[in-house]
Amino acid sequence: MELPELEDLGDLQGRSVLVRCDFNVPQVAGIVTDDLRIRAALPTLHYLVDAGAHVTACSHLGRPKGRPDPAYAMDSLRARLAELAPGVDLLENLRFDPGELNDDPQFVERLIEGQDAYVNDAFGASHRAHASVVGPPRYLPSAAGRLLVREVEVLSGLRTSARRPFIGIMGGAKVSDKLGVIGALLDVVDELIVGGGMCFTFLAAMGANVGSSLLEEDMIPTCARLLDSGAPIRLPIDITALGPGGRIGDPSAGGEVRQVGTSMPDGWMGLDIGPGSAVEFCDLISEARTVLWNGPMGVFEDNRFSAGTRTVAAAVADCRGFTVVGGGDSAAAARQFGVDDQMNHVSTGGGAALELIEQGDLPGLAALRGGH
Repeated sequence: MELPELEDLGDLQGRSVLVRCDFNVPQVAGIVTDDLRIRAALPTLHYLVDAGAHVTACSHLGRPKGRPDPAYAMDSLRARLAELAPGVDLLENLRFDPGELNDDPQFVERLIEGQDAYVNDAFGASHRAHASVVGPPRYLPSAAGRLLVREVEVLSGLRTSARRPFIGIMGGAKVSDKLGVIGALLDVVDELIVGGGMCFTFLAAMGANVGSSLLEEDMIPTCARLLDSGAPIRLPIDITALGPGGRIGDPSAGGEVRQVGTSMPDGWMGLDIGPGSAVEFCDLISEARTVLWNGPMGVFEDNRFSAGTRTVAAAVADCRGFTVVGGGDSAAAARQFGVDDQMNHVSTGGGAALELIEQGDLPGLAALRGGH
């Protein structure tokens, strides 16, 4: 996919450049607790500053519902950005204005006032047709930042030129949320490992009793059709489950934790893949030349149900092939288990990564290609 890049903007000395970043970072008591997304934008920001441009960054933060909200103000981000990229200004939260979500032309005009060029480096927001993403390229010379270019290069390459065997690992809660990307991956992977909450709908389609596990009954026929089609889907062979009376995230509540097969007693809730599944999945991953991991294998935030995700994360990190983590909870798990720096690529956008893999394009990318 050909995108205009920073060099295509020409001489930037003395010019004003607006950069759409994704600084939607976690904070506690007004302190940034994870500045990964800010640091990810630094190659672009430093290039522009070194080229002599006056650089203004902009981003959303949280969901303030189209009006100013002190809880979502950019003060702490502005302070951290000043440390990492001195001289770069940062606008107030884009979503304080309802025009951002609505792609309001008047909001776009206010946003680009006084700017000579625009750069999109917000991959995590590029699947949204919001004003700051698709609006400026209609009026200004525009380019993709370093982060955006790298994300598109890696994720588009999975669709067209992945080395084989190519193993996909899909987790998360619901089949319905990821049905499109499951279909897209089944067209290109050699095996698709399915774990997390979504595996129980597949297991139910095979006739297993999933107890009180997460289940989308209306998706059972769809899962059955996928399995009957001979699609290369690999499901868990055992489950780590929580017995009646237990609560997720609260070991003190009681409830027995044990390994069961793919059918479990009534009242029991599957919350992680079992050790047998982890070994089987790791064997597949170890032989892969390309791996895409998106979604945890269980409720890894609760240590009783973190072993499956931890084991798979370690296997992906140890894999000698090209390894990609599709953002979101997978990236959080990789960081939690200390293996994120051992992956070839950790995406900054979970939803955007999945949509690009599924559809091959994003509104933000189309805007850059068809812009000013």
